[in-house]
Amino acid sequence: MDVLDSVDAVMAALRENDARPYGRLRTVTAEELVDAAEQFDDTAVRAMALLELMEAYEYDGERSKTPVVFARVLKLWDTDRDGFGEWAGQQVFWRFKWVATALLGTPDVPLDAVHRWQTEMRDRYRAAGHGLQPYYAQRYHLAAHTGIDTEQAFELWAARPRSELSDCRACEIRAQAGHHVRSGDDRRALDAWRPVFEGESTCAEEPYLSHAYALLPLLREGRLDDARSSHLVGYRFARGKSGMARAVGLHVEFCALSGNEPRGLEILAENRDLFGVTGDQAGRLDFLTGVEVLIAGLARGGHGGLAVSGPPGAAWTVDSLLAHLRTEADALAARFDARNGTDAVGARRRARLERRPLLAEPLALGVRAASTPELSAAPATPAAPPRAAEPEPADFADLVVRARELHLLGHPDGDRLWERVAERFGAADYRHTEGTAAGSAARLRAELAEQRAHTAIERDDWTGGRAALLEAADLFERAGLAGRALAVRTRALVVELGDVEGATSDWPALDAALAEAEALLAAPPAADAAAAGPAITTDDYLIVLQCRAFAAHHDLVRALPEPPAGTLERFEDTVAAYRRESTERGSLRRTATARQYGADVAARQGRMAEAVAELRGALEQLDEAELPWHTPRVLGLLGQVLLQNGDRAEAVEVFHRALAEATRWADDSYPFGATYMMLGHACAHLGDDGAAVRALSQAAARFDRKGPAGAEEAAQVRLQLADLLRDAGRAADAVAVLESVLLDPAAPDLDERMLAQARLDLARGLFALEEFRDSAEEYLRLADEVAGWEEQHTHTVVAGEAVLALAEAGRWEAARTARERALASHAKAPRPDQIAGMLRDLARITMQRQGPGGLAEALERLAEADAVREAAERDGEPHTPWYLRGAVHYERARVYAVAGRHEEALAEAESAVTAYEAGGEPAETPRAEAVRLAGLIEGTDLGRREQARARLAAAAERCRGFGLHEAAGILTGLRERIGAQER
Repeated sequence: MDVLDSVDAVMAALRENDARPYGRLRTVTAEELVDAAEQFDDTAVRAMALLELMEAYEYDGERSKTPVVFARVLKLWDTDRDGFGEWAGQQVFWRFKWVATALLGTPDVPLDAVHRWQTEMRDRYRAAGHGLQPYYAQRYHLAAHTGIDTEQAFELWAARPRSELSDCRACEIRAQAGHHVRSGDDRRALDAWRPVFEGESTCAEEPYLSHAYALLPLLREGRLDDARSSHLVGYRFARGKSGMARAVGLHVEFCALSGNEPRGLEILAENRDLFGVTGDQAGRLDFLTGVEVLIAGLARGGHGGLAVSGPPGAAWTVDSLLAHLRTEADALAARFDARNGTDAVGARRRARLERRPLLAEPLALGVRAASTPELSAAPATPAAPPRAAEPEPADFADLVVRARELHLLGHPDGDRLWERVAERFGAADYRHTEGTAAGSAARLRAELAEQRAHTAIERDDWTGGRAALLEAADLFERAGLAGRALAVRTRALVVELGDVEGATSDWPALDAALAEAEALLAAPPAADAAAAGPAITTDDYLIVLQCRAFAAHHDLVRALPEPPAGTLERFEDTVAAYRRESTERGSLRRTATARQYGADVAARQGRMAEAVAELRGALEQLDEAELPWHTPRVLGLLGQVLLQNGDRAEAVEVFHRALAEATRWADDSYPFGATYMMLGHACAHLGDDGAAVRALSQAAARFDRKGPAGAEEAAQVRLQLADLLRDAGRAADAVAVLESVLLDPAAPDLDERMLAQARLDLARGLFALEEFRDSAEEYLRLADEVAGWEEQHTHTVVAGEAVLALAEAGRWEAARTARERALASHAKAPRPDQIAGMLRDLARITMQRQGPGGLAEALERLAEADAVREAAERDGEPHTPWYLRGAVHYERARVYAVAGRHEEALAEAESAVTAYEAGGEPAETPRAEAVRLAGLIEGTDLGRREQARARLAAAAERCRGFGLHEAAGILTGLRERIGAQER
């Protein structure tokens, strides 16, 4: 800290500290400044230092220290009231409320002391002529805390008119809504909160704290979209702040009650330091209780040994942390109740701990949570089975036979039965009996190897799946099942296509497989045919044909839009053969699959009607064959085709059917993530933003379940979700989603351009939220990341936008350095429109911050903007000449107007109008704005009202001619206001 050897130096340091965010640095500095102020016999600086320290304690989780500091403030006030400035004098009375809250929230303070303080507050307010509504508010908070005469105290407070010392309207709404929640009236509470959530009443802490308090009522009322938004927006504000322990606890509790336990554990880890914040005991109790709701739920779910974050300095599991929480929180609640002489605090804690998850399925939040495999298999509330599950026969041979039957049908319960077969076959005490319906042990070993391959493939482990298939094929061969071995070996030829880099169709091997299959099909039955069956079954033969059709489809799709004739012919021949043989051999299931291949290619080639007809035909065949578990994929593809064809409403309906059927049949291999993503796109096109947000959030959550294999897709969906939220006016929600992408431990492994886009979107989102300092940091980080790219136009854009964020954050030296960097990048990779726009905006910000004194610097920036345009014209760089000319004249007019040089301002505005006229119809809107500015300067600043009114009337008429009715209304309104000035 600089030498503080004068009152002015201390006051300057106080102003500097006031600009810091709340936290340990600000608090420690405030303590040092109090000591520095004490060296001067100056009431004003000592009072300001003490008030700054109080504020630091209040918002840094050290509320219990504020009464001692305020006692010193009050002593100064009583001895030298004239030494307090107007603001400091008002703060004396304001902070009586802070002390009342601090005393109430400290169990060691006797209740009589709380009452005495409230009486002192009342008497001081009366003597100073202030209204008593704030006093009655404190009376209510005391009643709500102790549970004594709560309703009466609420009525006495709520019925009184607000005064100049009342809490801000938004904070009062939060308190009143909280009363309705505790009274059991969630709907009334949410109605009360409406002005806060709609932005009518806000403050430094609102609506963020209200978002935390409203989470449970929103869940209970079924307003899940609002609950999701409140969590995203509210938690961003509370994260990492020592004064927000109560709010963090509410967000942790929300995660437990909405089925998002992994997210709750992540929040706990991010805020681990809150366990060490003890300066607000009431807030600490609420934090500990919220955490206990989560941890107790995990313990009930059998996760007692799971490692979790707890107080620093020790390793914690669910069980050990739960014991710690119960011991400390129970004791703390008991201290409050003993002090109060009631059981209200303990009863509220017990009521929270009795809460259980409210949703059958986890609420998709749209943000990434750390992977917690131990929890993935335990839904928050077990859902009722969507259908009767296939029973598991007790007899082993019957179990094997039924598993084979379901496998042949492609029934999703087949996997579960094969798992039971594997468990029993692999048991230490199992002894296989030959000659039963289960078949030989060799055959079972081969079938179980094939099941392991299926499991690996469902996990997107294509290489492991291929290896397991080859193992299974070898085992089938040894078991004397040549046809089955051939089918499995053929699957191994195509399993990696489209998913493993470098995998290609091996047509010589596929042709050989077909020849072998046809030979086996034609071979006479073996002597022991009764036991072994035909050399190749119908289904195994059709599998060989399907693998060939799959490979041909893969090759054709890769070759589109202009495939070689041979590739197209092979596709048509192989799919036709597969469809023909499936139909002749009575396999409607495989006929439907062949039709899907044809429909997919038809859609890719723009033959939408044909694709839709084929898919509808496939659905009819599956219905006829009573194979409903195969319909989800057909429905998913049909929805995709309808979406491509612009039939969005029907696509939404079909996607919902696909998801419902896949869920009903518990088909874990179904591509839920991709389907939810397409559903989100369809809903967005229909203007149903709420449904689109829900669908994209679900898509991201589904991709998350795939672990690292789904990280890229999950991130891409979140970028789309953030775009949707931003365009819907929910910038804070969008920023929360983007932050989760970039904070994900898997982020460094994502595509660098996707990450760059995410960081650019985040920087812009923070800028829109006026979080300029954080925005600037993201821009600068991104500029460093893209500086090494071969393509440098991105660096030019990012460097230019960083300039404005730094300027808005008040970091002028850094902004000047960034401007030089942007101009240097522009010289190598020109982006004239963007760089000229940055320079114009920088001129505007300069005048906003510096007033008339910034004129010379602002004009210099505008001259640079002109130079950018001139260079673009000279070098033939792509740009919009009429806009760049007009916009710089317009901004120069505003700059001169702020500096009071109105004649020059009017001349520049008129030049802007002329420049815009060169742009034709697209320039009419900015031209109208330039006329508005010219009229405003001419009529208001220069007093030439008639000329201004004539100018505005002509411009309004011109706007109406171009259909710009809103602009015409603005110009007409200004004309009328200028006319009214004459009267």
